[in-house]
Amino acid sequence: MARIATARVALVTYRPDGSGRVDRDLPVLKGALDDAGAEAVVTYWDDPEVDWAAFDLALIRSTWDYSWRVPEFVAWAERCAGLTRLANPADVVRWNTDKRYLGELAAAGVAVVPTRYLAPGDPLDLPDDHAYVVKPTAGAGARLAARYAPGERETAERQLARMHAEGLTAMVQPYVASIDTAGERALQLFGGRLLHASRKGAVLEPGTPYDGVKVPHPRLARWEPTPAELAVAQDALAAVPGRPELLYARVDLVDGDDGEPQVMELELVEPNLFLWLHPDSLPLVTEAVVKAAR
Repeated sequence: MARIATARVALVTYRPDGSGRVDRDLPVLKGALDDAGAEAVVTYWDDPEVDWAAFDLALIRSTWDYSWRVPEFVAWAERCAGLTRLANPADVVRWNTDKRYLGELAAAGVAVVPTRYLAPGDPLDLPDDHAYVVKPTAGAGARLAARYAPGERETAERQLARMHAEGLTAMVQPYVASIDTAGERALQLFGGRLLHASRKGAVLEPGTPYDGVKVPHPRLARWEPTPAELAVAQDALAAVPGRPELLYARVDLVDGDDGEPQVMELELVEPNLFLWLHPDSLPLVTEAVVKAAR
């Protein structure tokens, strides 16, 4: 007798673009969900033929092209959420696709990396006494991001000019030197509890062009989060507007000059789960997805 699926889950990804980037977790998660009695279907978020209402849950996974198409992606999320349950919710997607949310977290008292914003038309106010990073408020995989020494202002201004010509708002942050030694830590939560944590090395190496290709997660390794890191992560999640129910979250942390953790990024759209590094987390993710779909 054929088994009847307990839930239909859309695993939402993007159309391959020839870059060679592969979501290593996607086939593993699909297999685990299928084995758990659900029907998992890999779908492209921009496929007009997909009937989203036919799914019990649309789970955003590797929609890695969204930062080039933010208005279109947010419109899709809102449309999809009107037809089925979307994780994470559409209002969270809308808020989190613009990294100006860091300013809101800071205003709520969360420890974040100090950030200034330069919109098109703003004076090109850049530091002249310390290293810094310039990147867009809508970006992923370090797209159009670079680090600069104080004497590299001319190159930084060229980057800003290009970003502003494309209508992008820029973020300017001090380069956090601890990344070169302690790395960046990613704490991942799923179904409301800590799933696992990882540490990676510096993405922005000196001299890497802002429009060059970067390795998103260099030297990734397992990590045991400290109580201070867990506390900052919880502070960040508690400050999300409306305190929504989040199926998943990733909080990226670095150490500030005082040695205490600060939020570098709060990823609530399509964080890589790194299940290939943490295979013991797969049953927890599978259980939480099936529960959300039901």
